[in-house]
Amino acid sequence: MSVADYIKDPAEIYKQSFATVEREAELDKLPVEMRPVATRLIHSCGMIDVIDDLEFSRHAASNGKAALLSGCPIYTDVEMVKAGIIEKFLPKNNKLLCTLNGSQVPKHAKEGCNTRSAAAVDFWDELEGSIVVIGNAPTALFRVLERVEDGAGKPALVVGIPVGFIGAAESKQALSQNTSGLEFITVHGRRGGSAMASSVVNGITVGTNT
Repeated sequence: MSVADYIKDPAEIYKQSFATVEREAELDKLPVEMRPVATRLIHSCGMIDVIDDLEFSRHAASNGKAALLSGCPIYTDVEMVKAGIIEKFLPKNNKLLCTLNGSQVPKHAKEGCNTRSAAAVDFWDELEGSIVVIGNAPTALFRVLERVEDGAGKPALVVGIPVGFIGAAESKQALSQNTSGLEFITVHGRRGGSAMASSVVNGITVGTNT
């Protein structure tokens, strides 16, 4: 392909991209409600094999859909995750909240001897029935699990896909083995990131108008 031959039509790029994912990925091995999630996830990172590391609880997608339709808030660990969620597709003008840059967070982190990302989780006041989306900080995911265990409220869905070499794989394993009955979606291993985490919510919104 020459430089002049690249596809310029955004609708055609979108169409061919998702057609490629559906052609190359083994989506039929997934429950129907998880296929849009997996499609968006693969599209966000360009890696078909990410589906091999995908794990989700039985009612993850349906719980997420119901929570969105009920108007639940969505908590994110970083602004990039928040920005990646397509707000116009949210069915009930759901609040998108990230507390990482709150004025009280640095002091709270220092007092608790933890990261700012973990400290920011302590300012999530409506955990019960919410959707939690972690794409960057393993410490934030660990802190969510701690708060739930301590009775702070049970989210309807936890999307835990932090990226990194220290704590990322371990935090995802802790999520998948949680004893609080949390519905969850994760990608095991070191892979993750803001785009992947936000794509999961975007995949769930596909079904909120059906």
